Amino acid sequence: MSHIIDTPKPPYYAVIFTSLKIDRDEGYAKMSDRMVELVSEQDGFLGFESAREELGITVSYWVDESSILKWKANLEHIAAQKAGKETWYKQYKIRIAKVERDYEYTKE
Repeated sequence: MSHIIDTPKPPYYAVIFTSLKIDRDEGYAKMSDRMVELVSEQDGFLGFESAREELGITVSYWVDESSILKWKANLEHIAAQKAGKETWYKQYKIRIAKVERDYEYTKE
């Protein structure tokens, strides 16, 4: 993804997933694509922004906390989390924040 998503007027929520991957990709791209497809169908999901070099950062945006909890409880997502711990990640951290203000600049 190579653009900044439009979000509604605050407040809304952000889930910040920061990760360090292990140097193997077995099935990672396929699982990642499936998670993007699945999360896009979730009620309350607003979109996401992601960047990966050595450190990966994905920020997903949500209408409310209950939408985040429903995503966390999704069975396919739970299976992906388990695979991530066992196969792809050496470390990750998840932060959940309420966005109270946002600012924007666009050069036209």
